[in-house]
Amino acid sequence: MRILTAILATMLASPALASSFERPIPQAQSATAELWFAMSSIALIAALALVQRLVSRK
Repeated sequence: MRILTAILATMLASPALASSFERPIPQAQSATAELWFAMSSIALIAALALVQRLVSRK
């Protein structure tokens, strides 16, 4: 039974049946994506400034 399983696994995993890898083509960023990135960057900087202010208080 083990031999049959090994032979079956070898035949099913044949690299000859696999398709070749195609590299993805990079797409340009949309204006909406750039707006969300800018808003999140500003929010991150504000959060870091707030944490720095809270940590520096004693």
